[in-house]
Amino acid sequence: MAAAVIGVVGPSGVGKDTVMQEMAARNPEVVLIRRVITRPSSAGGEAFDGVSEAEFRAMETAGHFILCWQAHGLSYGIPRAQFEAIGSDGVALVNLSRAVLDTARARFEGFRVLSLVAPNDVLAARLGARGREDAADISARLERAGYTRPTGSDVIEISNDGDLNDTLGAIWAALYPESA
Repeated sequence: MAAAVIGVVGPSGVGKDTVMQEMAARNPEVVLIRRVITRPSSAGGEAFDGVSEAEFRAMETAGHFILCWQAHGLSYGIPRAQFEAIGSDGVALVNLSRAVLDTARARFEGFRVLSLVAPNDVLAARLGARGREDAADISARLERAGYTRPTGSDVIEISNDGDLNDTLGAIWAALYPESA
């Protein structure tokens, strides 16, 4: 049996990286999957492996990725080797694009979607605080935040607009209701 896979989605500023890091820190069975992205590693934000477009295409051709997609003018890949190293009792936590969810559903048995949401004023404050975008960029990100939320029986939607401990408690209760 393969590891359980949870795809985390949500708009910029919703706190995906923070929530994922805390989930892994608090549960040794949870493994963060590090993405490969065609942007410089020095770009900041999440921990990722930055590669050129040519390097990405070579990795893709060699079968390095278990899942890959294009978004926002970049290529994203999920390394196959990271999944193979987890083991059957582990939980793979991976930051995904909403556009690739159906592919992930087809690829991973028992796949779940953790959809994080927050009101626009919370998103705007977080985006402003991280200091990576100007006002126009933040406005564009907030417009994208209104896109359709994922749906389906495998989707767990959690609001991440308050205390992190409350968010994590809601996530664990939704993922493992028998333990709550």
